[in-house]
Amino acid sequence: MLELTEVTRRYGDLVAVDRVSFQVAAGSLTGFVGGNGAGKTTTMRMIMGVLAMNGGEVRWAGHPITAADRKRFGYMPEERGLYPKQPVLDQLIYLGRLHGLTASAARASATAHLERFGLAERAKAKVETLSLGNQQRVQIIASVMSQPTCLILDEPFSGLDPMAVDAMADVLREHACAGVPVLFSSHQLDLVDRLCDHLIILAKGRVAAQGTADELRATGTLRHRLVLGGDAGWLRQVPGIHVADVESATAIVEIIDPAAEQPMLAAALQRGGIREYAALVPSLSEIYREVAS
Repeated sequence: MLELTEVTRRYGDLVAVDRVSFQVAAGSLTGFVGGNGAGKTTTMRMIMGVLAMNGGEVRWAGHPITAADRKRFGYMPEERGLYPKQPVLDQLIYLGRLHGLTASAARASATAHLERFGLAERAKAKVETLSLGNQQRVQIIASVMSQPTCLILDEPFSGLDPMAVDAMADVLREHACAGVPVLFSSHQLDLVDRLCDHLIILAKGRVAAQGTADELRATGTLRHRLVLGGDAGWLRQVPGIHVADVESATAIVEIIDPAAEQPMLAAALQRGGIREYAALVPSLSEIYREVAS
């Protein structure tokens, strides 16, 4: 397990990361979401020891994290850390050996991953000749090819086409199924919602919310769609009810006072009947906007 406790980073008077605490369990796919400047990249850099902490602690497998622990992590920074003039395969072999693989094992792993990501034919090409999306693929391969004990990935899906997104998602699932804790950041909330077991929402350097998607949805504002047999404008006058939107016979309502729900429905039946009354499950995007605002 990877565990952060009260982790803090300051730049002068600016508190970029403010007492952030969370866990990434073994075998868990954990999504790290937040707007630009929320502190995601800074937090990941502190996990990896790229930045020093001004407070708090990072623990791995129950003990304070060490350089030896980090050496076995797979890390993908937001900015590409590749050598542009070096051939792709040579570079991956070199990076694999830095993580402790033998030359033959690094070559075998790099070759297999290049095939998987559709880059086998570009193995001898220099990185600078690849498209940005293909450079992103190489960066991903570098982070996962050495049997990492933990994966820390900053925007791994950025710039990838749909097929590469699917390949990357499969790779992350495979590592999680093998017991590897996976933490990745992304602005693609629908993708995070689909992939992740656990989510952490960061806002202004603090954890605004965390939990499973269902747990986060349970904390959001519950709304209902009410479709009547006639115009729904009168609902605006019902005490204990907030009408978020109304158009002709359809209204989106929030029940402010639970005691007001049944009288509202009884009145609707008397005014022409009810065609639909259903709870609206909030999307992750809606939950994010609500807790991060």
